[in-house]
Amino acid sequence: MLSYIAMRLLRMIPQILIITVLAFIIIQLPPGDYLTEYINRLKAAGAQIEQAEVERLTREYGLDKPMHMQYLKWVTGIITEGDFGYSYVFSKNVNEIIGSRMGRTFFIAFLAFVVCWSFAIPVGILVAVKQYTFIDYFFTFLGFIGLAVPGFLLALVLMYVSFEYFGLKVGGLFSQEYALAPWSWGKVVDFLQHIWLPVVILAIGGTASLIRTLRATMLDELRKQYVTVARAKGLPELKVLINYPARIAINPIVSTFGWLLVWFFSGGTIVEIVLNLDTAGPMLWRALMQQDMYTAGAYMVIIGTLTAIGSLVSDLLLAAIDPRVRLGNMEAA
Repeated sequence: MLSYIAMRLLRMIPQILIITVLAFIIIQLPPGDYLTEYINRLKAAGAQIEQAEVERLTREYGLDKPMHMQYLKWVTGIITEGDFGYSYVFSKNVNEIIGSRMGRTFFIAFLAFVVCWSFAIPVGILVAVKQYTFIDYFFTFLGFIGLAVPGFLLALVLMYVSFEYFGLKVGGLFSQEYALAPWSWGKVVDFLQHIWLPVVILAIGGTASLIRTLRATMLDELRKQYVTVARAKGLPELKVLINYPARIAINPIVSTFGWLLVWFFSGGTIVEIVLNLDTAGPMLWRALMQQDMYTAGAYMVIIGTLTAIGSLVSDLLLAAIDPRVRLGNMEAA
């Protein structure tokens, strides 16, 4: 197993390098660059800027060099110093921006992931066992609603309900009096009062999808002969369900770990913008709108790296719960 993990980690190195190339190319695809956008905004505001100043800024930002030279400088800084470059929009090093926002984004994504799995797995098993009953129809209906309603619309509705009926202002991550204050118990409580809304909104869509997947796989396993044999031996029904069909049916759910956590991390950008959260999503949107290539590129590289790591974790979890996968991994290694 250790040799398999080492092999997978070695494979991730070229994968991440390819991700950096693709991220840089995608950011460079739109016409123009940050400096062009910046000059256009100045001219729109009535300011005058001379050609000598434009040339100076072009050299300062390194935009006078070919794209492959800009890429090599960027990726060399990442590899040797862990430096993702300088953000033109935020006038800071990209590492500072990422450090202040990625932690909050990851915490929200992790909580949404925990809520999603904690609710989806028992409900998915329950609706499979109670097929064609009121419980099955009820959660199926809720699941379709969760899949159909866009997250940003749900955010707007819940913000209105929270304020109108409960007097809670849930936009942002902190109240005004705690926004710039140092961490204290009051700030922690205020943070928890605000964070539940994005967590619930992000978890709803993923939960609905996982319930449908687990229900289908569980129904398929419940019809197999080994379940009938286990029941014929007189085993308690709960023990039969947990030890036999649920262990197999959960495999597709575990295999989604790699992309589901990343989806929570990156898929809630519009929700974060609607809720005015000081997280990575609004930062990415602003960087893309103003063609801040290093900030947007760093975000895309981090997402790609998390996806690669998540895929490895998914395979390790599958190997832990399913001997067939474990034996296959050992043979591959």
